[in-house]
Formats: sequence, C-alpha cells, structure tokens
Amino acid sequence: MLILKELHLLRQEMEHLNGLLKQIASKTNELRIEQFRWRSAFLEQFTHHLLTLPRYQDPRRLAHYEHQVFSQSGEDGIIAEIFKRIGVTNRLFVEIGVGDGLQNNTTYLLLQGWRGLWIDGNREAMNFIQQHFANLLATGQLQVIHAWVTAENVVHLLKQAGIPASFDFLSIDIDRNTYWIWKALQTYHPRVVCVEYNSIFPPNIEWKVAYHPERAWNKSSYFGASLLAFERLGRAMGYCLVGCTLSGINAFFVREDLCNEQLFVAPFTSENHYEPHRSYLIRRIGRPRRFHDDDDDDDV
Repeated sequence: MLILKELHLLRQEMEHLNGLLKQIASKTNELRIEQFRWRSAFLEQFTHHLLTLPRYQDPRRLAHYEHQVFSQSGEDGIIAEIFKRIGVTNRLFVEIGVGDGLQNNTTYLLLQGWRGLWIDGNREAMNFIQQHFANLLATGQLQVIHAWVTAENVVHLLKQAGIPASFDFLSIDIDRNTYWIWKALQTYHPRVVCVEYNSIFPPNIEWKVAYHPERAWNKSSYFGASLLAFERLGRAMGYCLVGCTLSGINAFFVREDLCNEQLFVAPFTSENHYEPHRSYLIRRIGRPRRFHDDDDDDDV
C-alpha cells in the first residue's frame, strides 16, 4: 500500500510538473512574439530616424523607396523606383544566385508579368523551384539553369538561354565570386545591375577577392568586393553607381546612357552612395512567403 501511495503522489507531482512546463513554454512563446514585435518596432523607428539625417534629404535617394515583397530587405522597392524613373523595355531579367526563389530580387518582377532566367548551383533549391514554379516554367515565363557559375561559363549559360545583349535587369549574388562574374559579362549590357558588395570595407578602399572558380563562400568576411571596386568596374563597363540598400548589402547601377543628375544623386561614387554593414536591419516582414497555394493539399 505504501508503494502505491508513493506512486500516486509521484504521478500527481509529474502531472503538476508537466502543467508548469506547459505554462513556461506558453510564456516563452509569448515572450518571443513580444520580443519580435518590439524589435520590429525599434527597427522601423530607427530606419525612419536614419532617413531624417541630412544625407538622405534628397528625395532622389533610393533608400526612401525600399520595400520588401520577396527581396532580402528593401530591394524590391528600389528596383521598382529605378524603373519608374528610366522606364522599361523588354521586361526581361537574369538573376544569378536565386536560392529557392522565395527570397531574391526578381520573384516580385514575375508577379508583375516580367519574364527571365534564374541560375543557381544548389540542387535542392532547383528542385524546389521546379516544383513550386512549375506553371511559370511550363509557360516559358521563367527559365532555370542548374549550374555552378564561373567567369568562364557565365556567357555560355546566358547564350544557352537565348538572353539578348540588352535586357532590363541583371542581379548577381553568388557571394564569393560576384565581382568576377559581372566582369566576365562584357558582351551583355543590361540597363540596371544589382550586385552584393562587401560593406565591411569603407568607401575609399578598393578590394576584391582573388578569383578561384571552384571555391564557394566560406561564410567569412572574405567574399566579393568593396563598393569602390564595384564602382570602378561599373564605370569601366559603362555604368553609374546610383545607390545601395540601407542594410549595406546590395548596390545598384544604371547604364550611363540612362543615368543623369535629374534622375539620380550625383556624384555616382562609392563615397556618395556607400552604406555601412547594417545586417541587423534585415528582417522578414509579414507572413512566410509563398508564390501560390496550389500544392497546399499535398502538404508541400
């Protein structure tokens, strides 16, 4: 009998403990949600304050137009504003380094009727795209190529997809070798180019990673190129640097024949347009991204 009573008391204690653990888990989740809300509110307030500084008073500064739909931070809004100013032609894009398609610089363009090419070396991401964007692939609005992109093969890949020499938008984000990929595209003249730059380097430093076609980013600060290196490369290829994201991640270039001081803030230099590394500004606003809900019944 004594053992049975002890077992009964032990069971009661366990049930009480489980109840406490459930309460703690519930409170922890509530605290996480509250922390997320406070962080989001703080970053929104901080960004608003940032844009009131004298440097950003010119309404031509692209940072004023940042907006996130499918982009990493505010790139979607900047891209829309640039094309609002210079107009569009063939509404064709090429993006190199797209992930699974739910966070990049051109998925929002697809929603607006653009067509284009995605290239990525990640097989798992490509499999997701093949399934999740099957309708666009079937109609030809979107092409995808699974390939490890190098300076030696990038021109061939674009030719393989039938990309003309002139098109509206090029985005490159393959981390380590982005600089060298853009440099290799001398025969292509997109009207707007977006590249990821290495913002740990101040705007007066020209630096770029040594080229090794087979190497991937090792998650360190050793990747890409400084903004000044991109500025000089862009100028040599006929482009003006017109702005960067506030997060200090991506830089935007407009072809010289489309760029003037009425449309964009001069001088078109890294000193004028550099944004420091502010990765803390990167956050996913709103619900988890999906391009459609056709496969919800299949639990995809």
